[in-house]
Amino acid sequence: MGLVAAFEQVGQPYRLCRVDMLNEMKNDAYGRLNGRQETPVLITDKGAVLTETMAIAAWLAARDTKRRISFDPRSPQADRMHQLMAFVNTGFTAAFTPLWVALEAEDEKPETLALLRDFGRKSVAERHEKLEAMIGDTPFLAGDRLSLADTTLIGVARWAQFHQAVDGSAYPKLAALRRRIEAEPVVQYALAIEDGERPAGFGACVGHLPLAEVISRFAA
Repeated sequence: MGLVAAFEQVGQPYRLCRVDMLNEMKNDAYGRLNGRQETPVLITDKGAVLTETMAIAAWLAARDTKRRISFDPRSPQADRMHQLMAFVNTGFTAAFTPLWVALEAEDEKPETLALLRDFGRKSVAERHEKLEAMIGDTPFLAGDRLSLADTTLIGVARWAQFHQAVDGSAYPKLAALRRRIEAEPVVQYALAIEDGERPAGFGACVGHLPLAEVISRFAA
């Protein structure tokens, strides 16, 4: 969802393809696009397949010539943006792993599930404390405007509510930051796309492709 918001903010033409992560991703056909059978996947304008959130974000930043979602590569804002993106995409995201495992491991013993959930909640709380301390005085993570750091965060931060892992009010700076990010028009657009709607957007998205077509055209 965050990458959709980022592409929309950059304003260059792109298309979207929806992937049903339960029914369409864990199979050999999709595996020919991404052997790890994960999302996201970017098909570049050259027809190359690029995976992993950080790699796609870097590809987008390099083409963000008007700096709508990034900063000059040698600026302090760019350094901070990349630092926070790395934190969110590694330790912050990974902290939720035990909770996802517990959610999907329906056949495990109750005591095993309880151990996973307890460990997961402690890990998520610890990462929330770290992030709360890292948030500065600017309206957004890396400055006065939305950047890739914010779009990287917003897709993951809501997992805390989904898993009922922490009390959001215990992290007031993060809660306020999330409200500002979610109020951004491009984030509202991406949320609507995620919900299956077809909002008008701002003209950058030029269409939607079915997954079968993407696989037939671009899979290895």
